[in-house]
Amino acid sequence: MASPAISMTMTTTTTLSAKSTLATKSSFTPSSLSLSSSFFPRTLSLSSRSALLPKLKSSSFSRLPAPSASYKVAILGAAGGIGQPLSLLIKMSPLISSLNLYDIANVKGVAADLSHCNTPSTVSSFTGPAELASCLKDVDVVVIPAGVPRKPGMTRDDLFNINANIVKSLIEAVADNCPNALIHIISNPVNSTVPIAAEVLKQKGVFDPRKLFGVTTLDVVRANTFVAQKKNLNLIDVDVPVVGGHAGITILPLLSKTKPFTKFTDQEIEELTVRIQNAGTEVVEAKAGAGSATLSMAYASARFVESSLRGLDGDKEVYECAFVASEMTDLPFFASRVRMGRSGVERVVGEEMEGVSEFERKGLERLKEELRGSIEKGVEFVRKSAEPARV
Repeated sequence: MASPAISMTMTTTTTLSAKSTLATKSSFTPSSLSLSSSFFPRTLSLSSRSALLPKLKSSSFSRLPAPSASYKVAILGAAGGIGQPLSLLIKMSPLISSLNLYDIANVKGVAADLSHCNTPSTVSSFTGPAELASCLKDVDVVVIPAGVPRKPGMTRDDLFNINANIVKSLIEAVADNCPNALIHIISNPVNSTVPIAAEVLKQKGVFDPRKLFGVTTLDVVRANTFVAQKKNLNLIDVDVPVVGGHAGITILPLLSKTKPFTKFTDQEIEELTVRIQNAGTEVVEAKAGAGSATLSMAYASARFVESSLRGLDGDKEVYECAFVASEMTDLPFFASRVRMGRSGVERVVGEEMEGVSEFERKGLERLKEELRGSIEKGVEFVRKSAEPARV
């Protein structure tokens, strides 16, 4: 996890904006946007806030409840390429009271560094398997970026054998020490690691489908960014739902559902879809062997954590896309918009799948076979691991 060989990875993106920031309610519900994010400190003047959020009446700010720093978050893989910037961004949240950082090495320095930041949460470090249980005790949210990073020429499936074992062992510890926590899986390949986590939790008798998430937020923020750039739109206003999975053709941006309504040519649809699907590779190749999409993934994951915390805190209008247990299709897991709340997933939003374009309908059918194979691969991995060794 902390060493060059075991660092953190994943893929996803965006630009900071009022609707698309760590605390966004998501442009799915722009009228109820909240400022309970450290990216919009409560020390901002009303005039400054109004300038940032011109669509809101200034009187609405006086009705905002003060956030309560009462939640405990653990990051497993906190010393890696994603884990460090993710830890910094999460440390900024006014909703967190305790931030526990775990890795197999080099995490004490990360914790010492972060502990100097004057935000409410206290920071603690935990090193190695012997300290993992203590890290997870009474945690509300567990975030897992642990695993090897993607390198040029590697697919997410190439990561499977190493990362599958890492995720399996970490989820076993989560099941034993904080079975009621919300679990955010970042480790690739998400299309397989989420089913791995589900199977482990089932074996432990603590699986709650509402509490397990594959973090696909980066696909959404990439889609928002690329569409805004392509069509010269104000990024604050752009919202593109992304469904399916979190790898290659399983990533399906629903450009026909873009908000605000936007017309695309057939060529633009194809080019944008391909770029969103291959954006992780774009970063890997640009870094030329020096890493994967660590910063944008950290940003997207921190946004998702903040959304989870706001749901836990009672906000009833928090929406994000995520890879979750779902009955929306004939697949057991599927990424779509969900409403988040005190129990995790409060509702899977299916309306955006209605009336999709012909291009998207074909893309949906095309992705199902690959996504099904990735899901089954994760399930089979855990089942085989549970079989007694033959002699």
